[in-house]
Amino acid sequence: MALADCDRVAEIRTGGWQSAYRGLMPQSYLDGLSVAEDAERRRTYLARADDSVVNLVAEDDGGELVGWACHGPYRDGEVLTPDAELYAIYVHPEHLGRGVGQALLAESVERCARAGHGRLLLWVLKENGRARRFYERAGFLADGAEEPFEVEGTVVPEVRYARALPR
Repeated sequence: MALADCDRVAEIRTGGWQSAYRGLMPQSYLDGLSVAEDAERRRTYLARADDSVVNLVAEDDGGELVGWACHGPYRDGEVLTPDAELYAIYVHPEHLGRGVGQALLAESVERCARAGHGRLLLWVLKENGRARRFYERAGFLADGAEEPFEVEGTVVPEVRYARALPR
């Protein structure tokens, strides 16, 4: 991912939230998401990120950016662990079901394995059945960990998924 990709990644991420999380968190929050603010956050993160955080983008055959994923070290509180974490994966809603998410996830799994991580962990909204099925088809399993995610005073529980990585 390059700085020039930040605006499109923000569009994809914001659209992804508004599509995937409709009915799972307050609509007022989703309606208030700003592509411009998200793009600025992406630029800030990208400018100060070290090599441990990897941002991947996917393009369609015409070169249009249609997906984004980000992974790096797993943090248990403030402590880095030997595991990796998939921080985010989003596909433009018009490109869902075309293998973009699978390709981004497979690349993240491969890179985390090559980096020597034993597991790849991720957090997903407990009620997001579509995302949970996506991860389960890719070999991830809920490991029993849950934590609350609060959005505008509404608790939206997340569950952790894990997958052992090949050595």
